[in-house]
Amino acid sequence: MRIATFNCNSIRSRLDIVLRWLADHTPDILCLQETKVQDAEFPLDAFRLAGWHVALKGEKSYNGVAIVSKKPADEISFGLDSEPSDAPRLAHARFGKLHVVNTYVPQGRELDHAMYAYKLEWFARLKKYFETRFTPATPLLWCGDLNVARQPIDVTHPETKTNHVCYHQAVRDAFEDAISFGFTDLFRQHNPALVDYSFYDYRAPFDPGQKRGWRIDYVLATPPLAQISIAAAIDIVPRTLPKPSDHCPLYADLKD
Repeated sequence: MRIATFNCNSIRSRLDIVLRWLADHTPDILCLQETKVQDAEFPLDAFRLAGWHVALKGEKSYNGVAIVSKKPADEISFGLDSEPSDAPRLAHARFGKLHVVNTYVPQGRELDHAMYAYKLEWFARLKKYFETRFTPATPLLWCGDLNVARQPIDVTHPETKTNHVCYHQAVRDAFEDAISFGFTDLFRQHNPALVDYSFYDYRAPFDPGQKRGWRIDYVLATPPLAQISIAAAIDIVPRTLPKPSDHCPLYADLKD
């Protein structure tokens, strides 16, 4: 079973890239973030024609999450359990016993901005969401653009990023607290010393031969799934294509 996550940075702008990646990699489930489109304008027919099922929640120009799958989900819900629910930032799908939570965590803007405080609160509310709905024994995957580089290895020149909203100590602590629910970072489980990134800023020249980026996209798993995980990787190829997203797909493989 292959589970993937990809911040597509506008599904309409990146539709061909997403459909090509689905055809090439045939994941069982692909979690998308930043679809940036209202539900009625999501290119649903293109996915259906290619044989995919989609659960989605979006809004005009911002945010938006979708779960693309080979089989239809048995259960779908959107948003946190407390207000504001931020429905276009969280999708939950159940496939039999497997639960998938796809999140697009707020970026935070600046350390002194209200959105940074909201980001820290968001992680705390998300942990409460997990605690209310699941246990560490639940087969649960938490996927998405989480807007945090977890460790120094996960960002270029970390010593220069200590006051960045995606690497500041407070947000890393908030992320670790949410992970402490019982999650394992599958990419790092399989690649403990690998320097590889899932985000490459548009503002810097992109050179696939150089590592200048961030790993802020994750597939995290509770123990029942972490124990059967056999591989995880970042696919840089979509970032090399014309008009790419600034993110790359990250995927994990589990024993069926």
